[in-house]
Amino acid sequence: MFFMFDTLEGYIQPGTVEAELVRQIDFSRLPAHVAIIMDGNGRWANQRNLPRTEGHKAGSESVKEAVEAAARLGIKYLTLYAFSRENWKRPEDEVNTLWGLLRKYLAEESRVLVENDLRLKVIGERSGIPYLVRRELARVERQTCHNRRMTVVLALNYGGRQEIIKAIKKMVRRKSRLDEIDEDLFARYLDTAGIPDPDLLIRTSGEMRLSNFLLWQSAYTELWVTPVLWPDFRKKDLLQAIVDYQRRERRFGGVEPVQKKGRQ
Repeated sequence: MFFMFDTLEGYIQPGTVEAELVRQIDFSRLPAHVAIIMDGNGRWANQRNLPRTEGHKAGSESVKEAVEAAARLGIKYLTLYAFSRENWKRPEDEVNTLWGLLRKYLAEESRVLVENDLRLKVIGERSGIPYLVRRELARVERQTCHNRRMTVVLALNYGGRQEIIKAIKKMVRRKSRLDEIDEDLFARYLDTAGIPDPDLLIRTSGEMRLSNFLLWQSAYTELWVTPVLWPDFRKKDLLQAIVDYQRRERRFGGVEPVQKKGRQ
C-alpha cells in the first residue's frame, strides 16, 4: 500500500458524491485537528451474525481510509480513540484481538507513515499496553518523530478523567505555584501538550456521549455524530463532517463568530 497526499486528483472521482462534497469545502478553513470516537464495531458484527472480533477487523480498514483521507485533505492532526481504559472490561479474546490488530497495523503501515511524512504519537497509559505492542509503538514513533505533514494521535489505554488527574499530579510533583497556574500551564501537563485542541470531534454509531475522551480539550470542540457504524465509515463521511463543520459559526463563548484557519 502506498499513496501520495499532495493532491486529491485520482482519489476523488468526478461526478461522485465525494466530488460534490469536496467542491463545497473551503480549504483555507479546514479544521486543524479532527478527533474520532470509532464506535460501532460490535454492532456491525452483530447485525451480520459475526463474532465481535470480525467487527474490529473490518474497522481497521476504516482506520486506513480515515488516515489517508485526512492526510490528502490537509488535516494537520487526526486523533483516533482506539482503546479506552474501560475497554479492558470486554471479553479477553476481544481485547487480545484489538491489540493484535494494532500490532499488525503498525507492522504493515509504518512504511506508509514514513514515506508520506506522517508522524505517530501515542497518548494514554503506556504501562498497561501489552509489551510487544508497546515496543512496536515506540519503534514507529521513533521512525516518524520528525515527520510534519500530519500527526496521527492514537489514544490507547486512555481516559480523559485519568489524564486530568495525572496532569495534576505532575504539577504537584513539580511544585507549581498557585499564582502561576492557568489554563495554558495546565495544558502543558496533559498528554496532548503541544497539540491544538480538536476543532471537530466525530462520533460514529449515533451515540451521543464523549465516553471519557479528551474531556479538557473538547471544551469548545464542534461535535458531529453520524449513525454510520465505524466499519462502514468512508471518506465521504469525513468529507460530510467537514462540510457541516464549515457551515457552523464558532463563537467560543462570545457574540461574534471566530474564524480560525485550519492550516497551522
